[in-house]
Amino acid sequence: MGLIIISFIAFISLGLPDGLLGVAWPGIRDYFDLPVDALGIILILGTSGYILSSFLSGVLMRRLGIGKLLSLSCAATAGSLFVYAHTSSWWIFVMFSVISGLGAGAIDAGINTYVAKYHSSRMMQWLHASFGVGITSGPVIMTLGISMTSRWQSGYLVVSIAIAILAAVFFATKSMWFGITVNSSEEHHAETDATLFETLKTIPAQLSMLTFFLYTGVELGLGMWTYLLLTESRGVAPEVAGYVTGSYWGMFTVGRIIAGLYARRIADSKLIYLSVSLALIGIGLLLTNSGQLTSILGIGVAGFAIAPIFPGLVSSTASRVGRIHQANTIGMQMAAAGFGVTIVPSLAGVLAKFYGLEVIPLYLLTVLSLMLLVFATLNYQSKNNS
Repeated sequence: MGLIIISFIAFISLGLPDGLLGVAWPGIRDYFDLPVDALGIILILGTSGYILSSFLSGVLMRRLGIGKLLSLSCAATAGSLFVYAHTSSWWIFVMFSVISGLGAGAIDAGINTYVAKYHSSRMMQWLHASFGVGITSGPVIMTLGISMTSRWQSGYLVVSIAIAILAAVFFATKSMWFGITVNSSEEHHAETDATLFETLKTIPAQLSMLTFFLYTGVELGLGMWTYLLLTESRGVAPEVAGYVTGSYWGMFTVGRIIAGLYARRIADSKLIYLSVSLALIGIGLLLTNSGQLTSILGIGVAGFAIAPIFPGLVSSTASRVGRIHQANTIGMQMAAAGFGVTIVPSLAGVLAKFYGLEVIPLYLLTVLSLMLLVFATLNYQSKNNS
């Protein structure tokens, strides 16, 4: 029980920085005098660090142990946020986004694999609900910081201190992880002998990666661009928009908590189909632009609906690709998710630059529809092969 609680705390720390950026971005743009699509630079470089460390997560955990890796990764994230709060150079800000990404990647891949192997779908949903707690708190902390100090830097400073404390907690509890393995190569079972290259050649693994790429792009794209859409295109007051952005992640967290309660009663595939369908309705409401109340309702519905998809996809990895490919595929899915977080929201910024912010809901609706099509193809193929 102690390890799963530590895992939940780790995922809270992962969510906090992602929740800050969407609300802070208008202030960052003004402070550094940047165009609207410059957000893509942070996402690309941050995700590069994330992808690198997630691919190397097995090696890092064998050498350092999970507890020490958690503490070092949190320390790297805390240090990066501290630099964000104090630097006056845009390029230093950008460079430390790589370090922040390195801090997040190994934790994400390692803990997802640990929970998928040793715990139930319910615990997987609640693990990612913990991420929701962090990413929900981020916009609220940033909004309060800006309203109290008129500076976006204050939000980053508060969160950097909180994550530094978490790093100390993880270091103090590192001995609790001794004996836990998260990489299939450590177990030497015949059924877990697939190499990374063998897994990469399989169609189910490739489609799983594409599914994660599209899904995570929509999830973070909504969280990233909601604030700017509401304030600069729909006339919502900044304080209200900040709390509405927080409500997206709040409903996201509630959705994962509730999904955890029903995880044993509903198959992962059915839950994913239901969630995507409801999320399409939520984004559709946002797309109509028929008043502030409808926009807020659409954001809340989308956040609630989209929540169970990622943990449901992680939990059902083995059913799609087979046990021999499970550990490899989970790491590859995390890397694909990292690409999705970079490319999909960044492309939204490029489209907004040319066609205006109102193109973003239509774009995200299209990407989510494509994700549903890919998942349906993957699910159909998995059933035929079983």
